[in-house]
Amino acid sequence: MSSLSNPPIPGNIPAPGIIEGPFRPKHRRTHTGFGVREIKAVEASIPQPLRETWRKLAASEFTGKESFQREVVRHVETTLARSIYNCDDNAAYSGTALAIRDNLVIKWNKTQQQQTLQDQKRVYYLSLEFLMGRTLDNAMLNTGLKDTAREGVSELGFRIEDIIDQEHDAALGNGGLGRLAACFLDSLATLNYPAWGYGLRYRYGIFKQEIINGFQAEVPDYWLDFNPWEFPRHDVAIDVMFYGVVNKTTDDDGKKKKVWEGGEIVQAIAYDVPIPGYGTDCTNNLRLWSSKPSGGEFDFGKFNSGDYEGSIRDQQRAETISAVLYPNDNIDAGKELRLKQQYFWVAASLHDIVRRFKKSHRPWKEFPDQVAIQLNDTHPTLAIVELQRIFIDIENLEWDEAWQIVTRTFGYTNHTVLPEALEKWSVPLVQNLLPRHLQIIYDINLFFLQSVERKFPKDRDLLRRVSVVEEGTPQVLRMAYLAIIGSHKVNGVAELHSDLIKATIFKDFVDIFGQDKFTNVTNGITPRRWLHQANPKLSHLIASKVGSYDFLRDLTKLNVLEQSVDDKKFKKEWMEIKLAAKVKLAKYIKDTTQIAVNPHSLFDIQVKRIHEYKRQQMNIFGVIYRYLRLKEMTPEERKKQVPRTSIFGGKAAPGYWMAKTIIRLITAVGEVVNKDDEINGLLKVIFIEDYNVSKAEIIVPASDISEHISTAGTEASGTSNMKFVLNGGLIIGTCDGANIEITREIGEENIFLLGNLAEHVEDLRHQHRFGKDVAMDPKLREVCDAIEAGRFGPEVTYSGLIASLTIGFDYYLVSDDFSSYIATQDLVDEAYRDQDGWATKSITSVARMGFFSADRAINEYADEIWSIEPSDIKSRP
Repeated sequence: MSSLSNPPIPGNIPAPGIIEGPFRPKHRRTHTGFGVREIKAVEASIPQPLRETWRKLAASEFTGKESFQREVVRHVETTLARSIYNCDDNAAYSGTALAIRDNLVIKWNKTQQQQTLQDQKRVYYLSLEFLMGRTLDNAMLNTGLKDTAREGVSELGFRIEDIIDQEHDAALGNGGLGRLAACFLDSLATLNYPAWGYGLRYRYGIFKQEIINGFQAEVPDYWLDFNPWEFPRHDVAIDVMFYGVVNKTTDDDGKKKKVWEGGEIVQAIAYDVPIPGYGTDCTNNLRLWSSKPSGGEFDFGKFNSGDYEGSIRDQQRAETISAVLYPNDNIDAGKELRLKQQYFWVAASLHDIVRRFKKSHRPWKEFPDQVAIQLNDTHPTLAIVELQRIFIDIENLEWDEAWQIVTRTFGYTNHTVLPEALEKWSVPLVQNLLPRHLQIIYDINLFFLQSVERKFPKDRDLLRRVSVVEEGTPQVLRMAYLAIIGSHKVNGVAELHSDLIKATIFKDFVDIFGQDKFTNVTNGITPRRWLHQANPKLSHLIASKVGSYDFLRDLTKLNVLEQSVDDKKFKKEWMEIKLAAKVKLAKYIKDTTQIAVNPHSLFDIQVKRIHEYKRQQMNIFGVIYRYLRLKEMTPEERKKQVPRTSIFGGKAAPGYWMAKTIIRLITAVGEVVNKDDEINGLLKVIFIEDYNVSKAEIIVPASDISEHISTAGTEASGTSNMKFVLNGGLIIGTCDGANIEITREIGEENIFLLGNLAEHVEDLRHQHRFGKDVAMDPKLREVCDAIEAGRFGPEVTYSGLIASLTIGFDYYLVSDDFSSYIATQDLVDEAYRDQDGWATKSITSVARMGFFSADRAINEYADEIWSIEPSDIKSRP
């Protein structure tokens, strides 16, 4: 990226061709580099001989194996100060990563310069999570250097697979929200759209999960020991204020103003990460903010006076803001820290965006014509308030004019249909931490409610229902409502989800704003990482039938595979690749857990964030039921059963006791089942600890069946379901989220559906709570009896989990769906016995997955929400 910044001071510009001063005009970098005018002015100011010399000596990309090897060796010897005698796998990773990075940076610089000169509208994607996974493998794949690197490091004595394994996953996210953001960044670059992502640079991520005595334990995730993929921009330091007071003042023109002052200042330091596109030179930017104290990291005065702890207290207080993703908000201090994180991140990002726009010298009314800001869920909603504050308090715009610009700029993506999951902040907390923002929120709410009253003059209850301020003790701010009011478009992420939010939690807003404000963009995944990188053998086999790797940029080309669904040779190769992926996963399980699993067994996988609505509890209850049935069978009957390996993975939030209990039950069942010689390996239960992206790349290709069994109407979309199907796995799932659209695309005959529909859920919940006693499903009752009898450890450990099904009114309808779940699992066993038929289902499903590409989703956002066009960036063959 260009290190040039402000234009030279007028009057100090030498005439073209004349060298003045030591060598060339001096320039000082600012937060956002040059605008178009400044670039042209600076270029004109640089003498022609200097320009020619610079261009002759400019960095160039390596182009072949030998030049790649030269760069690796150079970095090992000069950057790392190692030699041939002490270059281990880790040093080889560092050298390889730095060599690939050098090529990437050249493309990155050119992309940012070209996008600035083309002066297009740019999208800014604000997400609290970016679950990027490992970068080296993805960078080699997207830049077309994987084969060059493989051959090059092999001749240097290393395996590319060993080198890739040295990298830590970037701990910048946890679940589907963050992985979606990562896929979207990949697609934005691949499609040449001008885009920046903005997030937080967490030093420890959410946490590293360890399973100790069967229970989840959280430890710090030290992932930043060596990270060649980030570029610290210490000169991009933005002051962010908390607390303070709001004073009234009058400016020189007699205009009354409110000034927020006297608070605590924390600095936001930018770290930039290049995001390469596939098959293009386009390399976009992800900017992450790290927090540090504004007054320096060390107070010498306090140290010298003997207050050693106090001397670094400000540093610790400031750095805590960007330390951990999702601090435990079960306590008040955790709530304040989480709100601090959100404001710190959006304030720094908005400052950056506004500075960049001001360099265009356009009038403020054109801001939405140059800037589109997408809120990925409710976490960045304060960006709406912050932009309004910037306009009215700093740039002196009139309130109405500023608000019109704000509402034309933002789009809001909702990711939940659960009312309890919509973010809310108490008024006293916001009053203390962000007093000026609370005033602006009240003004926004009043402006909105007045417009609603004009449209619905006699419906006072409607005003109460849609107010941003929810009455109570204390009052709370409904951030999702603020996001709707402050955005020009609101989208859900699957058809069912979008329909449900319009019919339920946001129904009143549909009546107020109309249907046009609400739309749907079904999520997608990038096939580059989730097929070609994770499953290269399958990708190669598909390419042999499609005729090229073009399907990685146009996933609809997979439909050619259906022509080969009856090709016995092709089906045999297909299933051999699946078996090889299962062998690889079985080896990983053996290496990490010392448990041997049978690769020829049916691999039944559920890996995702642990939460009651995702119903991992129903899955493990089903495993227990299967175990109890196996124990009742004769040896002859057992021989007829399909061997099954049930694999779980995912993290529970540190304060989410019930989710941790579910993990404990899974591990306890595994401890019993895996040691039971009587069932002779017909059932194994595995929990893979610290589930992350790189582990998903091993797990997903190995799936025979994956479980997506959330209570109907609770999962917004899901993207892991798409990843599993794209890799030839089948789904057992409810009619929820994107499962519905996957069913529509691949056909009901290729998916195993179960359970009640979304339209029945509320009636069932009402019946549980207010109707007659609803008897627990007999099969589930048998499972609960076994748990309460202590077959999987002390009953008291699971008493809360069992109580959630009884006195807790079974909110997630486990009992209502359990019988259907067991019956559907029997259908899975029956289908798996017919391996030829299973292969047909697998191939057909992959062939029909073209719709679920993140590229398609991004094109829909670009056309329907952002109104942006691709940049003119060179594509690679």
